[in-house]
Amino acid sequence: MLGRVFVFSDFAAKSCIRNPGLICNLIITNDLLRSYSQDDYINIIKNHLENIKDENQLSSVLRQIRMREMLRIACRDLGGLADLEETMADLSGFADACIEGALFLLYQWHCEKWGIPLGSDSSMQSLVVLGMGKLGARELNFSSDIDLIFVYPEPGKTHGGLKSITNDDFFIRLGRRLIHVLGAKTYEGIVFRVDMNLRPFGESGPLAMSFDAAEAYYHEQGREWERYAWIKARVAAGDRQAGKKFLNNLKPFIYRRYLDYGIFESLRNMKRKISLEVRRKGMENNIKLGPGGIREVEFFGQIFQLLRGGVLPMLQERRIKKVLNILAHEDLITHSVCNELLDAYNFLRNTEHRLQEYADAQTHELPRDNYGGERLAASLGFSAWHEFKEKLQYHTNIVHKHFSSLLKTEETGDEESSFLQSLVNVWSQPCDDIDNQDILKAAGYDNPKEILTLLQNLRLELKSGSLSREGHDRIHRLMPMILSKAGRSERPDVALDRIINLVKAIRQRTSYVSLFLENPYALEHLVNLADTSAWILNFLIKHPVLLDELLDPRTLYTPPERPLMEQEIRRKLRRINPDDLEYQMDELRIFKQVNILHVAAADISDSMPLMKVSDYLSDIAEIVLNQTLEISWNHLVKKHGLPACDFDAECGDRGFAVIAYGKLGGLELGYNSDLDMVFLHSGTSGYTKGERPVDNTTFFARLGQRVLHILSSYTATGKLYDPDMRLRPSGSSGILVSHVEAFRDYQLNQAWTWEKQALVRARPIAGDQGLQIRFQEIRRQILAQPRDKDELRKQILDMRNKMKQSLFMPEPGIFDLKQGRGGIVDIEFLVQYLVLLHAHNYPELLEWTDNVRLIKTLADTGIIDDITAYLLRKAYLIYRAAGHKQSLKEKHGKVKKEQFSELRKKVIDIWEQFI
Repeated sequence: MLGRVFVFSDFAAKSCIRNPGLICNLIITNDLLRSYSQDDYINIIKNHLENIKDENQLSSVLRQIRMREMLRIACRDLGGLADLEETMADLSGFADACIEGALFLLYQWHCEKWGIPLGSDSSMQSLVVLGMGKLGARELNFSSDIDLIFVYPEPGKTHGGLKSITNDDFFIRLGRRLIHVLGAKTYEGIVFRVDMNLRPFGESGPLAMSFDAAEAYYHEQGREWERYAWIKARVAAGDRQAGKKFLNNLKPFIYRRYLDYGIFESLRNMKRKISLEVRRKGMENNIKLGPGGIREVEFFGQIFQLLRGGVLPMLQERRIKKVLNILAHEDLITHSVCNELLDAYNFLRNTEHRLQEYADAQTHELPRDNYGGERLAASLGFSAWHEFKEKLQYHTNIVHKHFSSLLKTEETGDEESSFLQSLVNVWSQPCDDIDNQDILKAAGYDNPKEILTLLQNLRLELKSGSLSREGHDRIHRLMPMILSKAGRSERPDVALDRIINLVKAIRQRTSYVSLFLENPYALEHLVNLADTSAWILNFLIKHPVLLDELLDPRTLYTPPERPLMEQEIRRKLRRINPDDLEYQMDELRIFKQVNILHVAAADISDSMPLMKVSDYLSDIAEIVLNQTLEISWNHLVKKHGLPACDFDAECGDRGFAVIAYGKLGGLELGYNSDLDMVFLHSGTSGYTKGERPVDNTTFFARLGQRVLHILSSYTATGKLYDPDMRLRPSGSSGILVSHVEAFRDYQLNQAWTWEKQALVRARPIAGDQGLQIRFQEIRRQILAQPRDKDELRKQILDMRNKMKQSLFMPEPGIFDLKQGRGGIVDIEFLVQYLVLLHAHNYPELLEWTDNVRLIKTLADTGIIDDITAYLLRKAYLIYRAAGHKQSLKEKHGKVKKEQFSELRKKVIDIWEQFI
């Protein structure tokens, strides 16, 4: 093995010739033939530095250790004993240990001379050394520089030394000595070359900065390339706990909590610079910077991290290979692209190590002589130089192809480009003249004068607002595209008006403007939605984070089935720290909004029937409620411990259930429906079993309160639902969470008839399975009681009349689809009356909670005839569909009186017949 190593590495051969004891020691200790653990380098450095007295001795010992350890790493790599992952991990681990060991001693010596640096609370301050680039990612190459940044917690002064100095001065002095110890060239060589150019303000910036000063710099002046660099940042040495806190505080700068399309132009500039450098003479032989080289692989992955890292926290990963695998797993790239890039990266990095291990030189250039080429090829397992070159060309071609495909813009034809330019002129000067009117007519607008007024008003609003120059530029580029695409819609004037309202809403969040500039197809889908539904456009205005959903028509118009939705939200919530309630709430809100948008898009495109829409909306609400209960339960159990329940000694399965009433209970949820609910528990007397016990009743009351808090609180992403708890026992004056047996007693002895009507549409949707079964038993028991027909009829009529008096305002020539005579509520009351009257004889009436299947069951049991059932079902579905379409247009559920006159008359006749 050593023969092979000496052929491929002058560095290894010369090191052993100068100091034969090195290789002997590596063999005798077995260090040459074994892998190191994560702590091995820390222990090696610690042992060697135990008796160091001064900086000169420290420098010398570190260089001696470097010679041994770099020889070991080169021998294991060239000898086939270590793979790429181990080699990179060893190099990075060794660098960390050297920095940590040197910093530990230098800090002590500086404290002896200058005193201990203290913070405002007299706490001891330590330096944080951040590893950037390949060191930060633990992907260091054999002869790499190490990119470092020095920060410390807070300003202050030193105390207890020969002379007091500021913390700033202390840590700058400490940083200088650390760089000297590691990077100064002596007769024994160097430990690592140190590059500090990534620090705030670069070469002209201070060598060390306090956390606050550094954070202020990045949040106020940080540029996109700096965000790119910070993706790989990691605490390499020093105060690790403080360093992690600093990195967490910097995350909002590095990763946006939305899809960051605003950085496309910056990324294009970065890519353009890379491409220009690649075209420089001689770069074709550079495996790092040349076409298809290592840098292009890294850029490919890091673009996705900058764009999506805030939305997809798993992309906040330093190692490029892991990033590529995550991108494939999340379907952001294909598995074949991932595998091609991984294969190329492994090949290029192995080549890089072989090049640098030859002479311990920082080179990425391929040998220009045949001997050097043959040697490199042989070190990588090839029998000839030309075979290696062919394989290298194969990999770099693939990498460069994928790199070149990034950030491409759509080309427009000459004719389209010419017409678009005319719209640019209209937008630039939207004065009411004949030329502008003619251009807008040609673009498809029916009322060009009104459109010009709209454009003038928008331009004035943009001028009067505090919009950045970048924002102005982006909107000025976007508006002609909007004018062009909206003009081709069925109702261009309406579509444009609605989209302009969206532009006003997002004008300060120019990342969303960039989304449409970068994705013209997304703009087409926006126009389609704007043309069809005012409700959807207002929904997007309230929740602009959903604009990203317009990018993929495959999912936009095809909502996922319930199992996939459940899997998706569980997966997203698993990524979040369980103590970060705000982030969990945001994730639930975005989940709800995204899926409701998909349902609405499918709805307006007529690819989904009304009952299916309601099923989807009910499924979304149930999934959200189940996850809300899960989050609330975990928080309360962590705080107070498990409560004891009737059905279980300890409520491992909650002992709490959510009962849906009204539209959710009847699987008839609309886009803006409240959630009518009742909370039940099965807790026993006694206390929870935890560090801070509370009585079980209090536990379940707090659980209910927390569920309502998560549902109804506003966050930056909006609100989940409006919960309505007035149907609980004793209404608003009753306790929030009732014991299930107390609920039964109330229903048997105190509940009004209207509460029995509500129970017809009630069903359990979340929580304890045993408790859900018990509720169903109670529901059947209550609803199946024999009732006096005349008394029931009287109470139903009284309740219907009260409802009309409080909720119905007759308008001449108008039919209120819901409250009008012969409308939806009359059908619902009629069905509930018949269920309550006949359930004791026909238990099958209690299987369903939705009106359509209840009407069918009434017919199946012979309570009503098939013609009556057909008319009721037809009227109910037609009314609901008409009301649904009105709500999508953001109009009240009212139509002209004559529209459904025949159908209404038949419903009224049926009402008169039975009630």
